[in-house]
Amino acid sequence: MSESASKLFKSSKSPEDTLSFGTKLAYGAGDLGTAITANILAVFLLVFFTSVAGIPAGIAGSILMVGKIWDAVNDPIVGILSDRTQSRWGRRYPWIVAGAIPFGIFFFLQWIVPRFSDNPTTNLWALVAYYIAVSVLFNAFYTVVNLPYTALTPELTDDYDERTSLNSFRFIFSIGGSILSLVIVLAIFNAIPDDVAQQYRAIGAICAVISVLPFFWCVFGTYGHVTRRQQLRGAVETSTQEMPILQQLKVAFANRPFLFVIGIYLCSWLAMQNTVTIIPYFVRDWMGLSNAVYTQVVMAVQVTALAMLLVWERISRRVGKKAVYILGMVLWVMAEIGLFFLQPGQVGWMYFLGILAGMGVSTAYLIPWSMVPDVIDLDELHTGQRREGVFYSFMVFLQKMGLAIALFLVGLALDTAGFIESTAGEATPIQPDSALTAIRVMIGPLPAIVLLLGIGLAYFYPISREVHANILLQLHERKHASGNPPDTEPGLR
Repeated sequence: MSESASKLFKSSKSPEDTLSFGTKLAYGAGDLGTAITANILAVFLLVFFTSVAGIPAGIAGSILMVGKIWDAVNDPIVGILSDRTQSRWGRRYPWIVAGAIPFGIFFFLQWIVPRFSDNPTTNLWALVAYYIAVSVLFNAFYTVVNLPYTALTPELTDDYDERTSLNSFRFIFSIGGSILSLVIVLAIFNAIPDDVAQQYRAIGAICAVISVLPFFWCVFGTYGHVTRRQQLRGAVETSTQEMPILQQLKVAFANRPFLFVIGIYLCSWLAMQNTVTIIPYFVRDWMGLSNAVYTQVVMAVQVTALAMLLVWERISRRVGKKAVYILGMVLWVMAEIGLFFLQPGQVGWMYFLGILAGMGVSTAYLIPWSMVPDVIDLDELHTGQRREGVFYSFMVFLQKMGLAIALFLVGLALDTAGFIESTAGEATPIQPDSALTAIRVMIGPLPAIVLLLGIGLAYFYPISREVHANILLQLHERKHASGNPPDTEPGLR
């Protein structure tokens, strides 16, 4: 499409594609609850199982594994079902409203220790069954609220830049929720210093309430905009009932730009999870610092990523999503390489590199998720159907698999390199040179290589602002001239 045609389409687009500050704020709030609960579970649940519930570490790990497997499996199921939902509230909102309160209840139930029997063995296996059941139900409701929420983005706006802005608000709340969860935990630990079981019950109760309320803010703050937008356009949501599930997935993976987005997201997420997992070992065993310093380094990364979201969003409006992602990844690669060459005692440089990495991490949150709605528009052009749930479910699935893969690879590498383990109360062992080298490689060159691969994929990603405007123009023309075949952009299939 020519530049003049692109400008003509932009000038004629609906004003409902421009979102108010209140709508963006409400949408962003929808990610607060899942961010709080996910961070709390990732950091503290295994410790709770082994130190409060009295479950052996191996069995506790199996409980977590069952929950993760089910969490990954249910994403495509809920995504497809939400695509097929038809109600006066639309496709996404009934799921969020119905799932919000059970989501909070089952989060809280993970932090209590019921007593089933006076027999220790019987009680242990009853506890295992209880926590598996609660974990499965919590992860099911996590997906019920989170997957339809993430699929709201393309229903709120078609505008290329507004989608980036919308996701910047989302990840402000996401990163802010992770930081807030740590603040809440520290406050509870200080308020209840002597009763560990009560500490975790308080964490479960307070975080459950704080996590549930933002879902209703999101629904009531965005529903009116979605409704007005549909009424203005006279649009009726298309369903996926006529297309079998396997065919839906086949068509989704035949969408070439979607494969690029998957690769871009997976590269950045693997690098992020690998770095987060290895940082404690790097700070303690290579830099010779305490665990408190590790927490401060993570906070430096998170706070920087949070502060940079709106900055990157504004830059994206000028130079586009691809350029912003590539720039952010370059900064992140520089930080990772710098950490590899960092020497014990260079603490100031460590914090500086953490801040530099946070600037790159911010784009890893923002850009891939803002690309997905553009891919969904292209899919609608090719198939005539809106299937946000299918695409978003695979993005969430990859996010969870990325975490599992990163944890597995880090553990395997440390074990192969001869890392010396220790238990609580023991002095921190001096690690052999092979283990220290492995730690440095995993904090530096390894994630840098993965990020460079992501840069290459982003460079060849085919949907620019102009191409996306062309897609929207063809969709607009097809809605007003039914029966005419779409003229798809060459090379996007």
